[in-house]
Amino acid sequence: MLLKYYQNTNETGTDEAGRGCLAGPVTAAAIILPESFENAILTDSKLLSEHKRDLLEPLLKDESICFGIAHIQPNVIDEINILNASILAMHNAIDSLSQIPKYIIVDGNRFKPLNDIPYSCIVKGDSKYLSIAAASVLAKTARDAYMLQLHEEYPMYNWKKNKGYPTKEHRAAIRKYGPTKHHRMSFKLLPDNLL
Repeated sequence: MLLKYYQNTNETGTDEAGRGCLAGPVTAAAIILPESFENAILTDSKLLSEHKRDLLEPLLKDESICFGIAHIQPNVIDEINILNASILAMHNAIDSLSQIPKYIIVDGNRFKPLNDIPYSCIVKGDSKYLSIAAASVLAKTARDAYMLQLHEEYPMYNWKKNKGYPTKEHRAAIRKYGPTKHHRMSFKLLPDNLL
């Protein structure tokens, strides 16, 4: 199914990646696409292979009117909680756009007003609307690249593979080596049966 625009031109879609991870930032992207933009494979980043996301990332950046990406680090996530950190990441990504959007469309059901710009929250918006799908790809590829860098510093957690998500392997490494400064201490890093 070809995705479409929500309302008008000069709308920005925004989405986040890494909300459910035990380590690393929550990352958001915002993007404004030209009215003429079309792409047959673009959809929710979770439905795309890593290879397809990596193909789409430079194309989206090249063809966009503008885009922004923002990371919120674990210490801030621990301080303000993951929902507020996700919204802050989206706000920061939108604020970094070189053009002020006329409208914001947000993946999910929660957002906070930003600079008096009208907005809509759309559940599963990343599988319905072009700019949210594009933002989901940019957020996911930017966060994956960030976790690859962290992996170089902490290879024992295998973040290049699990990207900080709560896999058995990741949790076994936390149990063996303990948490790092990149872990979210407000999250349940180990289930009770692994403590």
